[in-house]
Amino acid sequence: MLADAVLRTPSAPAVRDAERAWTYRELDVAANAVRDTLTRSGVRPGDRVALRSRNRCEVAAALFGTLRAGAALVPLSPQLPPSGLAQVLADAEPAALLAPAKELPELPGVPCPVLTLEDAVVPEASSTPGQDAPGQDAPADPSATALLVYTSGSTSAPKGVICPHSAVDFAARAINQRLRYRSSDVVLVGSPFSFDYGLYQLLLSVLAGAELVLADAEDPVGMVKLVRRTRATVLPIVPSTARMLSRLARRGERIDHVRMFTNTGAALTASDIQGLRDAFPGCSVVLMYGITECKRVTIAGPDVDLTRPGSSGTALDGTVVRIIDEAGEEAAPGVIGEITVTGPHVMAGYRGAPELTAQRYDTDPFGGGRRLRTGDYGSLDADGHLYFHGRRDDQFKRRGVRASLIEVEAAAARVPGVGTVAVLPPEGASDLTLFVTGDREPQEVLDELAGLLEPAKVPADCHRLPELPLTGNGKTDKKRLREMLRPTTGSTT
Repeated sequence: MLADAVLRTPSAPAVRDAERAWTYRELDVAANAVRDTLTRSGVRPGDRVALRSRNRCEVAAALFGTLRAGAALVPLSPQLPPSGLAQVLADAEPAALLAPAKELPELPGVPCPVLTLEDAVVPEASSTPGQDAPGQDAPADPSATALLVYTSGSTSAPKGVICPHSAVDFAARAINQRLRYRSSDVVLVGSPFSFDYGLYQLLLSVLAGAELVLADAEDPVGMVKLVRRTRATVLPIVPSTARMLSRLARRGERIDHVRMFTNTGAALTASDIQGLRDAFPGCSVVLMYGITECKRVTIAGPDVDLTRPGSSGTALDGTVVRIIDEAGEEAAPGVIGEITVTGPHVMAGYRGAPELTAQRYDTDPFGGGRRLRTGDYGSLDADGHLYFHGRRDDQFKRRGVRASLIEVEAAAARVPGVGTVAVLPPEGASDLTLFVTGDREPQEVLDELAGLLEPAKVPADCHRLPELPLTGNGKTDKKRLREMLRPTTGSTT
């Protein structure tokens, strides 16, 4: 993948951050240096190499260098607390960990050699940068593990998804076939590489020969400045980033060079999408649905929300999406059931969790092949468009009525004066609980919801916050919201 890009356009811009910019040839040289550093440090084919860093050029070299060493990359969130980092490292058992030099004091007791990114990307003095042939991007065995990606669910412990080279390569190429990144594109990403949505932007950009600009989603003002300075054309976003960019982009010079926003991770609301169109005239919005266990499930055409509201698009070419009912039979169009996926992008399972792997992965009884049971709920229309109705954790039953948090959150978002919303299902002593931002009083929000939802779906409590807590991936952090309920419950505040 990278080798092909180097052969096509070695001098084209490949990746940049706030401090440096590399051409494809320079990225290739840095990747070879990482490969050599890992090999000298004892990393062997089949090993795993952890990466803990914020977005910077070196992380791109770390990915390709690790693959060229025959190892699998384990991207870790730089926001992982010590206990979480220890848990993931114990499960992944990496042969080495790559991290920026300034973060080494934060990594005491790591059970493997720690290598600095700054040193790893520097070729040995005996090498001749820029003159050797492009390195090989992958081992001969397509079933070998390329990535071990730990899911970052907002309600459950992370699980390591084993991603083979063949599945990663198919997913990247199938996504690119739909999105059609161009060699002239400047792709600006704020999501960290620990979130596969961010990591795959590197693969998609390399496939197209585009330039990838690495930003920090925690610095929205800086992101908008980068959008203007780099004249970014493609922005992959999550809802929290979309809202901040829409608000900040209205200040200053009009931005008319962004041609496309893509969205996955959490769904954009209608107001989010309209906000992007208002702030970035001429842009299109591409909605998608995915899950780490197969990367991407569906991609919609540009601006499909205008003709098919709620659609997440259709299955990738060469893959099949089916909806099954509780009996395991294929559901009719429009009927809600579990989303299942078959295709070459279905990953190998979970590291060290054979029982969980057997629960989620099986053989498709309808057409054969390896099948992923996503645990998510949705429906298909007669034309194959997928409509997402919530994840398994989003489903709850209250007063004998089954409902989805997505449904309640969508209704709350329609209440005038309400900003962002999040709903927690009943658990223990806590009833169905709504969190909102905005200027409406909590009881007023509940009163309006009573006119939008049936009684069993109206939250018992509403809490107004200045802002909702977010995970490192920009999703609402429902674990932290649940912790807020533990000291006191049963009041509107």
